[in-house]
Amino acid sequence: MTTENSEKLAPPDSGMTTFLRLLGFLRPYRRSVAASLSFALLAMVMTVSIPWLTGQAINQIYDGDKADLKLLGGAVLLAGILRAILTVIRRLVAGRVSLGVEFDLRAKIYAHLQSLELAFFDQQQTGQLMSRATVDLQAVRFFLGYGLVFLIQALLTIGLAAIAMFLTDPLLAALSLAPVPFVIIIAFRYGRRSRPALQEVQQRVAELTAEVEENIAGVRVVKAFAAEKRQKLSFDYRVGRVFDQSMVSTRLTAFYGPFIGFLPQLGLAAVLFFGGRQVINGELSIGAFSAFYTYLLMLIAPMRTFGMMLGLSQRATASGGRIFQILDRQPEVTAQPGAGPLPAGGGRVQFENVTLRYPGASRDALEGIDLDVRAGLTVALVGGTGSGKSSLVQLIPRLYDTTGGRVLVDGADVRDVDPTELRSQIAVVNDDPFLFSASVRDNIAYARPEASDEEVFAAAERAQAAAFINKLPDGFSTMVGERGLTLSGGQRQRLAIARALLADPRILILDDATSSVDASTEQQIKAALREVMAGRTTFVIAHRLSTIALAEEIVLLEKGRLVAHGDHEHLLAESDLYRQIVEKGLPDQVFLTRKPTESEVAGL
Repeated sequence: MTTENSEKLAPPDSGMTTFLRLLGFLRPYRRSVAASLSFALLAMVMTVSIPWLTGQAINQIYDGDKADLKLLGGAVLLAGILRAILTVIRRLVAGRVSLGVEFDLRAKIYAHLQSLELAFFDQQQTGQLMSRATVDLQAVRFFLGYGLVFLIQALLTIGLAAIAMFLTDPLLAALSLAPVPFVIIIAFRYGRRSRPALQEVQQRVAELTAEVEENIAGVRVVKAFAAEKRQKLSFDYRVGRVFDQSMVSTRLTAFYGPFIGFLPQLGLAAVLFFGGRQVINGELSIGAFSAFYTYLLMLIAPMRTFGMMLGLSQRATASGGRIFQILDRQPEVTAQPGAGPLPAGGGRVQFENVTLRYPGASRDALEGIDLDVRAGLTVALVGGTGSGKSSLVQLIPRLYDTTGGRVLVDGADVRDVDPTELRSQIAVVNDDPFLFSASVRDNIAYARPEASDEEVFAAAERAQAAAFINKLPDGFSTMVGERGLTLSGGQRQRLAIARALLADPRILILDDATSSVDASTEQQIKAALREVMAGRTTFVIAHRLSTIALAEEIVLLEKGRLVAHGDHEHLLAESDLYRQIVEKGLPDQVFLTRKPTESEVAGL
């Protein structure tokens, strides 16, 4: 599997650009965000009022005046209750915003991934994509839903407490708040240094996720070759990279965090020293001093929170940059303006001077292919490994776009047809069919979810799959394990053929679809295929002469070029390459040098 760098992604935006783009995801929830901030402001007003009320009560106690103590005590209690209620409401609203942003982001990422062409996924690690859709998304979601409100709340607390302190004693407030600008400067400096470090952490976590995903998917190969120790060493290396980079981020936090926490203590020392002298000299009441001291204590947590939330914003920005690299990757295979449905027809396919080169490849996979396949014809594609057989058929449903030339289906350039409409008329059965973790019925009906049970059962019968399905524990309701690994290779292929049959396509593509079945099962499948191929344009990628015998015409490919085409007898007589392939590469020895007889074909 290639690494992520094989597919060039757009470079990440600058930190501020990414941050502003992330804020754009709050636009649908602007009223909820405004409400959350309003509740936070009111809660902070209640919080700031409590020290002032407490100071007034202390003055009453110090003066021996009990007249207003009950009123002040009740006011403090009421302020505390209101703060608690407002905080609960604010957190509920913020939680809804957070989950809404997560829902929107997850849906947007998934929809965008679905829109990207197959070539993109050929050069991407699944674990990398999964990490961006999970770990990075969680970091963004947490900040937009909670961190941003906490950050603004910290600023509100600092602002309101500062106003109250200046109203109480401007000079003492100036002295005690002198460290605040330095806290903000250092916090921003920490943010600038932490963002690239955190971005690298996220990248290495993604590499680790890719390693785990690949090992789980390939666990049978790992165990078959007793490579557990080797894989463990590889995993340890990835974990070590995450650890090393995380330590870079941790060292930054370890230095800046305590420093940010220390600076407010300077203001606290100034209050104790200068404020205490004012109280002793009778210039400041003990109640005002107590309130002032409480305000300053109240500032310490928001200042620390400010630094922490700024770090959280940097993590979210780093993750957002990785998410936007995916979202900014524009699909290359899209519906052209005015693209419509496939014209009516029987499935005629034309390749006109077709050339194909995959991204990053040094040579063409296909070069100058000219081929006209009439409607209803069955064509076998023959050639050595890398000759371009699979590449050619993948151009028909437009899984890739040609580099040069064009592909037409029933007279329409596939680029001028809506991809969904085009692919609805084409069914593909691969040599290693993919099945979903769903029931047998759901896997067969994947192409037509609205199909009735009778139609699903009929497709299974025609694919020679009904017999083994009925022997499963729950029949058609039996759940298929991940990738269908609870079934044999032949069973998976028969389910894939049933799925293709149910789609009732105009064009059928069989990519060596009988390679994983025994001889008996192969005969059963081919009997079904002969029925379904009748009157339907079919492309068969063949590695057995018994499979080639199903075709009316054989196309021979070599190194991406069409070198010959015709029936079996003609190619044996005219093509040295075909004779070599027959003699050395095809296992059905009965048909080495002659065309199969009608009775032999009938027995296939």
